[in-house]
Amino acid sequence: MKENISSKEQMLKKIRKALLEKRDNPYPNLEESQLYKTNTEELEFLFAEQLTAVAGNFVFCENGIDFIENILALAEKFKWRKIYCWEPELQNLLSHYEFPFYKSDKDFDQAEVGITLCEALIARNGSVMVSNQHAAGRRLSIFPHHHIVVARTGQLVLDLKDAFQTLKNKYGNHIPSMISTITGPSRTADIEKTLVLGAHGPKELFVFLIDDFA
Repeated sequence: MKENISSKEQMLKKIRKALLEKRDNPYPNLEESQLYKTNTEELEFLFAEQLTAVAGNFVFCENGIDFIENILALAEKFKWRKIYCWEPELQNLLSHYEFPFYKSDKDFDQAEVGITLCEALIARNGSVMVSNQHAAGRRLSIFPHHHIVVARTGQLVLDLKDAFQTLKNKYGNHIPSMISTITGPSRTADIEKTLVLGAHGPKELFVFLIDDFA
């Protein structure tokens, strides 16, 4: 028993000594080094490239009419009937062109499509930053099988830190209680290491980048 205690004490002494010793940082300039290479691409091209690489779908639209024409084509392709949109700004746009959608959560358990806004588009990794501050809340970007994000070109940023700065500039000290980034459709490889899309969220993600909402 005494030998065990002695060994334990010796081990603890070594640990304490090691912690007290001043050691040089093996990577003294780590914080100053760049994590990514300097980007030279237009943010639109970089975002589209990265979003596509993670199985997302990118659609550039010059204006509201272009947006409606593209979303009509998708609705016909996938035979969408239960389309939900709770954002007043988007509701006005859809209603202006008489595009059918649900304004409430009636029959929400049958929802096929959720149309939402976003906080920012992160070009570096093709991610979409969303929060619960918008009318879509937490549900509309998670429950329906298809998620459509509508964004302006002015919401494009390069990195995650730029997206957080956008949030700070917009909300000040009243930061939303839920902030999340979406990188392509939901996915998992937990079952037999086989990648499955749409396992615990939308199986398709469409990002519509619009120059002009009018």
